[in-house]
Amino acid sequence: QVQLVESGGGLVQAGDSLRLSCAASGRTFSSYAVGWFRQAPGKEREFVAVISRSGGTTLYAVSVKGRFTISRDNANTVYLQMNNLKPEDTARYYCAADTARALVPDTSAKDYDYWGQGTQVTVSS
Repeated sequence: QVQLVESGGGLVQAGDSLRLSCAASGRTFSSYAVGWFRQAPGKEREFVAVISRSGGTTLYAVSVKGRFTISRDNANTVYLQMNNLKPEDTARYYCAADTARALVPDTSAKDYDYWGQGTQVTVSS
């Protein structure tokens, strides 16, 4: 069992930066790919970024590529650095762990097994 807790969200202005953290319990967290997803009111949950088990592979949604960076430390934390935030980035952000050992990290929410409760990011114009 893995428990995930997100933090770092908040209310910022367009152009500002935030760093989200996803802290995990469980000794096997480093064995899982970890993704960030977001969901705005009235919209479906969408993929944002994912990092492989080793940290050697990262994938990003087109809408955030070049502005967001996903990383993980040697312990149990995955980060999402978000720069040059835009009002359209406003959403609740979730981290999730994928226990499947795929060669390429999954970008579909249905493939993820453990989810956190999310942290709200609001970007004003």
